[in-house]
Amino acid sequence: MALKGKKPELIQKRLKLLVYGPAGVGKTTAAIQFPKPYLVDTERGAENESYVRALEKAGGAYMFTNDADDLIAEVRSLLSEKHSYRTLVIDPLTIIYNDLLEKSAAALVSREDPSGTAFSRHKGPADRKIKHLLNLLLRLDMNIIITSHSKTKWERDGKTIVDVGQTFDCYGKLDYLFDLVVEVQKRGVERVGVVKKTRITAFPEADIFPFTYDEIANRYGRALLEKDAAPVALASVEQVTNLKVLLSDRADKEDLVEKGLQKAGADELSEIPADSIAKCIAWLTSQKETVAA
Repeated sequence: MALKGKKPELIQKRLKLLVYGPAGVGKTTAAIQFPKPYLVDTERGAENESYVRALEKAGGAYMFTNDADDLIAEVRSLLSEKHSYRTLVIDPLTIIYNDLLEKSAAALVSREDPSGTAFSRHKGPADRKIKHLLNLLLRLDMNIIITSHSKTKWERDGKTIVDVGQTFDCYGKLDYLFDLVVEVQKRGVERVGVVKKTRITAFPEADIFPFTYDEIANRYGRALLEKDAAPVALASVEQVTNLKVLLSDRADKEDLVEKGLQKAGADELSEIPADSIAKCIAWLTSQKETVAA
């Protein structure tokens, strides 16, 4: 069997940036300096005059929601529709995640578990919803900036639990998505970023830099950050219906669906690219015709 490995190639990727820090350090201010920002505000923190003017100046747009399903639907639209926006800012994702945890715990309340949080089982449904969002964000041809509240990070040192600084206050594996994770700090009148995780040579581990759009653009590449977003046509209702009909009498339908979703990085059939689902339909149709012959 031929090996499937190939020579590695350098691929230019959109910036995926996670930013955390306490209130008032300027996370939102810096994020909406990015080109053509589409700001999803989860706690109505961006309704004051300075933010409105900054968004207008940048040619941006504003949406308020603290509901995960609303956010996922909006990201799906940004993925599949042609638009002029180049940077998606979710500010902060902490609110969305906490809302999911509260709803999940409420659904699990019982006599044995009055809070719905025993053994942290309420985290499962919340984490799955966030993973769905992250899968869509990975496919989105926009710069992604997610902000998070911060919290104290505790680590074990022998028998003692010690405070080792700050970390993001959100879904525990959130940082896996990002090529760059930055803690924002205010030092006098200056706002700086401290690199906490990186896959980007221009931002080495523990580097401290002025946290501004211009500084990031000069290091990462201004042309890449400012290029237009390319939409992806997703499966139509008719395509999804046809696929389900073709799969209905197959014993392996669940395996085929799972493989198709994984290959597309999708959580639902409607999120598979239109050209990919067309190929699936064509293959299943040919299979039926072969059996009939």
